Amino acid sequence: MEDYIKSSGNVFVDLELPNAEERLAKAELARQIEHIIKRKRLTQERAAKILGISQPKVSALLSGKLAGFNMDRLLKILMDLDQDIEIKIKAKPARIRRRARTTILS
Repeated sequence: MEDYIKSSGNVFVDLELPNAEERLAKAELARQIEHIIKRKRLTQERAAKILGISQPKVSALLSGKLAGFNMDRLLKILMDLDQDIEIKIKAKPARIRRRARTTILS
């Protein structure tokens, strides 16, 4: 029988990386952006023109290289792709002692 560790649901937490919640949120936003670009059948060059960024930046984004992208920039990219953005703040009951989390829904 093999030993394993159950995932927390956030690979960045599991890898003990700093800013794990933000990293997961950025990765999910990037996944949504990639899906929209594919659905619209945009080339990287066309997407770059629409988004006002260079084609290499689009390539980095679609490859998951997100160091050059903050949350604001990713949200702006979604708006430039004609997407509505809804942010929901949800209070958790005081009796629940888990860490706060970020969830991106599509």
